[in-house]
Amino acid sequence: MTKPLPDMMDCFAELIAIPSVSSTDPAFDMTNRAMVETLANWFGDLGMDTELIPVPGSAVEKFNLVARMGEGADGLVLSGHTDTVPYNEAGWSSDPFILTEREGRLYGLGTADMKSFFPLIIEAIRSLDLKSRDRPLVVLATADEESSMAGVRALQDSGMRLGRHALIGEPTGLVPVIKHKGILIEHIELTGQSGHSSDPSLGNNALEGMNRVMNRLLEWRKELQSSFHDSSFRVPVPTMNLGAIRGGDNPNRICASCELAMDIRLLPEMAVDEIRAALREKVAAAIEGSGLQLHFKEQHAGMGGMQTPADAEIVRVAEALSGRESATVAFGTEGPYLNAMGMQTVILGPGDIEVAHQTDEFVSMDRLQPMQKILEKMIQHFCLPS
Repeated sequence: MTKPLPDMMDCFAELIAIPSVSSTDPAFDMTNRAMVETLANWFGDLGMDTELIPVPGSAVEKFNLVARMGEGADGLVLSGHTDTVPYNEAGWSSDPFILTEREGRLYGLGTADMKSFFPLIIEAIRSLDLKSRDRPLVVLATADEESSMAGVRALQDSGMRLGRHALIGEPTGLVPVIKHKGILIEHIELTGQSGHSSDPSLGNNALEGMNRVMNRLLEWRKELQSSFHDSSFRVPVPTMNLGAIRGGDNPNRICASCELAMDIRLLPEMAVDEIRAALREKVAAAIEGSGLQLHFKEQHAGMGGMQTPADAEIVRVAEALSGRESATVAFGTEGPYLNAMGMQTVILGPGDIEVAHQTDEFVSMDRLQPMQKILEKMIQHFCLPS
């Protein structure tokens, strides 16, 4: 006798209890295998065909899950990531791996971002009779969204066709989101020559070279902000942050090496590869003739912004079902990759981004039933005969 499928709250509690941290730091990085296997069992019990797809390139096992009901690439995709960010248990008021109810809120690591989404999908599917569907339903659960985007990148590279319309359940407070900025992160390393500070000719100061680089980058920031503007964003221009600098070891020694870490938040019209190429050209020009060695240490491939047409069917349906006009956000999602795979994507979920990645992360209980109803009606619209 098979074990009955748990109810929604039990599913939610079980997912919260499974650690699935992803991080660029190997000390914190974990496999998501238990999470995707649990989801695969549940979606299999609902009559879906499930496939666990290994994600290459990680020191620990990572998997994407694709669960399908029906064939073809013209249906609805409900998508979420299985990982969470690292956590500091000492800052929590309750165990981050135990779903805890307090004052109308459900607390736990990943409650808002975004483990609440999968039990709601299960409940929505369970409430519907999908035997008469005429278009497929796909549930996608990805790895490493919080770190490298390796899961969705692997799916894009595979050429897999999943569907025509996609909803990602990231925390938007039940507001449909159709645009967000992209991100480019660069680590710039300059290497010179150490020497005694009493005679500058004995060395080549990498810190002074980085000063020239930073001045050029700040000039370029003004140029970018005068060239690109999108009033739909609260911060309507691309931003550039010089976030960290390390160099030198003593005031009486010429600095032999210096590293700068910085990021650029890109508007959707800005191409990552073009901006990266321009950045590297400007850095190289800033130190031309200095004799300093330049190296770029890439730790993040960068991600373009997302932009789904406001008149796309998935957007119009999401606005009608949520009762809210579509909006923009500053944080990134897997939306650009799903769009690049031939889907039109909207971001819509029950959590709030303000509590994501925080201690005492929570989702409000009064958001759960409205989100479930949105999912039910989404499935009915895109997968069942009208």
